[in-house]
Amino acid sequence: MLNLIRKIRRSFVSRVILTVGTTLLLCLSVWGFFNISDHKEKVMRSVIQGADRLTNTIRFGTHYAMLHNLRKDINQIIKNIGKEKDIEHVRIYNKHGQIKFSNQNEEVDQITNLKAEVCYICHKSEPPLTHLDLLERTRIFNAQDGSRLLGIITPIYSESGCSSNACHAHLPGQKMLGALDVVVSLKETDKAIWLYGKWLVTDIVLVFLITSAVILFIVLRFVRRPIKKMVDGTRLIAKGEYLTEIAVDQKDELGLLATAIEKMGQKIKKKQAELNKQRDEYQNLFELAPCIITVQDKDYRLINYNREFAEKFNPKPGDFCFQAYKGREEKCDICPVERTFEDGQHHFSEETGLNKDGEPTHWIVHTSPIRNDNGEIIAAMEMNIDITPRKLLEEKLDKSEKKYAAIFNSIPNPVFVLNENTLEILDCNESVQSVYGYEKDEIIKRSFLELFADKEKGRYASKVRVSTVMNQVKHVNKKGKILFVDVRISPSEFNGETVLLVTISDITKKLEVEQQLIHASKMATLGEMATGVAHELNQPLSVIKTASSFFMKKINKKEKIENDILFTMAKEVDGHVDRATNIINHMRQFGRKSDNILERVQLNEILRNAFEIFSQQLKVRGIGVYWDITEDLPLIMADASRLEQVFINLLLNARDSIDEKWKSKQHIQGVKKIEIKTEVKGNEVIAEVSDSGTGIPEDISNKIFEPFFTTKNVGEGTGLGLSISYGIVKDCGGSIQLITTEGEGASFRVKFPLLNEE
Repeated sequence: MLNLIRKIRRSFVSRVILTVGTTLLLCLSVWGFFNISDHKEKVMRSVIQGADRLTNTIRFGTHYAMLHNLRKDINQIIKNIGKEKDIEHVRIYNKHGQIKFSNQNEEVDQITNLKAEVCYICHKSEPPLTHLDLLERTRIFNAQDGSRLLGIITPIYSESGCSSNACHAHLPGQKMLGALDVVVSLKETDKAIWLYGKWLVTDIVLVFLITSAVILFIVLRFVRRPIKKMVDGTRLIAKGEYLTEIAVDQKDELGLLATAIEKMGQKIKKKQAELNKQRDEYQNLFELAPCIITVQDKDYRLINYNREFAEKFNPKPGDFCFQAYKGREEKCDICPVERTFEDGQHHFSEETGLNKDGEPTHWIVHTSPIRNDNGEIIAAMEMNIDITPRKLLEEKLDKSEKKYAAIFNSIPNPVFVLNENTLEILDCNESVQSVYGYEKDEIIKRSFLELFADKEKGRYASKVRVSTVMNQVKHVNKKGKILFVDVRISPSEFNGETVLLVTISDITKKLEVEQQLIHASKMATLGEMATGVAHELNQPLSVIKTASSFFMKKINKKEKIENDILFTMAKEVDGHVDRATNIINHMRQFGRKSDNILERVQLNEILRNAFEIFSQQLKVRGIGVYWDITEDLPLIMADASRLEQVFINLLLNARDSIDEKWKSKQHIQGVKKIEIKTEVKGNEVIAEVSDSGTGIPEDISNKIFEPFFTTKNVGEGTGLGLSISYGIVKDCGGSIQLITTEGEGASFRVKFPLLNEE
């Protein structure tokens, strides 16, 4: 019996029938409940409306008799109505709750408590309610025999005829005269409702039984039978009989399912063949894998291993893994297999041991759990990759890194490693401390731009990222001292990211020596210009001398000097004093040391200042100067004082070359001239100083910009003029070029890039 019950409980068909039957019964019951409730509500609504119509009929029927105080007529009407079937009581109350009329004589003149159910409907508030809905005027209660009664109380309102009638006049403001109470029996109504519910329940039971029988037949015939065939066929497939045919001759879903099971069997057979093939392949892969693979139990004994492991360690059956790998007698202190057994997760480690030849071997260990069908860990697979060659390379690489780190720190120049985007200092060598005064820990993580002078940080912020060379850059050390450095920038790799490798050359002392050399050259140039300057000053002094002699002569003779003559001579003296003052100030400014600061300058103005010192001297020597300048030249970046020295040197050389040519007895007669020309070509401003002197031989033209090289006689030149001029032009970002023909003169062309407004 118990087995039958269990079989029924486990049966899909039984569950379907039970579920569908229960659902059907529940739905029919709910439908019946709401149907009966709705029918009952409709019947009661009809009864209440009928009782209300009866009440209105009585009220209208007694209206005339009440208006004329015909009490007998009223009593007769009420008694006649009270004789109707299902009418229990008909009462008329006055406003004090006294029954004035009733179909039962014993109730007449009885006084009803105003708090009673019949009166409380209106008297539950003060003043009493005068207007109520039908449902509010309706009450249902039980009679003494248990049957239900329906009572409707209807207010009787005062009308104009009532207050004016002489028989029972009342105050005109009184609204309520009394109430009409009609009570009817609900026995027949309740009986009809009960009969309706009885037949409805009977119908529901019949529908349930018939529907259940139909469902049972359909399930047994069209569900249970094909399911049984499919279960039998599936069991055969489970045994390996994949070509089983399931005889279900239905075209519905179950028929499709049976066909699908047949096809599933065929596909399973195909997949099983593939799985067998894959199993053989994986077994071959396990054996031939180029890494070490072992399977260990919870005691760390080797259950299985591949050929690579056998050849490398030569294990014995039943060996512990630590014996085979490392020749140990006990488990390793840090064992990834142990951790895998503990938490069931994958683990990694790096191990070192000895191979069968006794040589050190390094490998990376990766472990993973092997579980049974219940999810329990029964073994662990350990896969090892031999990294001995890589380990040896790492050791060599480590030695190499230490070697190059030592070289990096031994470089005498500061070297910085910068982030390509933020210019943050990622690393630096030890020479940074000797040049800048910062400890390595102090400067790392700071911006490289902090080393620049405050006014130049913005200009170099973008230039550092795109330049490869930056010359004569101002830096500031830890103590705030200005340093001049050359910067070399190249992209490199650092910790797997692209960085900027910046090498610094401190040229502060070099520039100081160069400045001294330039200043010495200036002094030499001033010495060479002494004669010309003396001649320049001699003319204004002669004018002043002549004027003063004239004044003294006139004063000794006590002769009067005319005002216009006095003014003219005083004006001449004043003008020549200004000229002498300008020459002296110009010489003093030229002889002053330069601050080596590039600024916006006008090239034409510098040429005129340089020429001003020689104008009279060249004129005396018969050398003509021809100007071909382009007005409103674009500005360039240069040091005006140092650039003026360049053109003074070129003018001195042109003067000496012309003098040397005209001293030669074999020279061809011609014109002593110097041409000064300026122009703009493309993105360059060009100045050219040409002479008609001896020119420079081709074999020495490539040496003229070398320090201490000169074509002049001993004692006539230092050999530094053109060398210094070359350096000054380069510092300003320009270039200087010689164009010469021996015997026909030389031309020096100086080019400067246009000023970048950014």
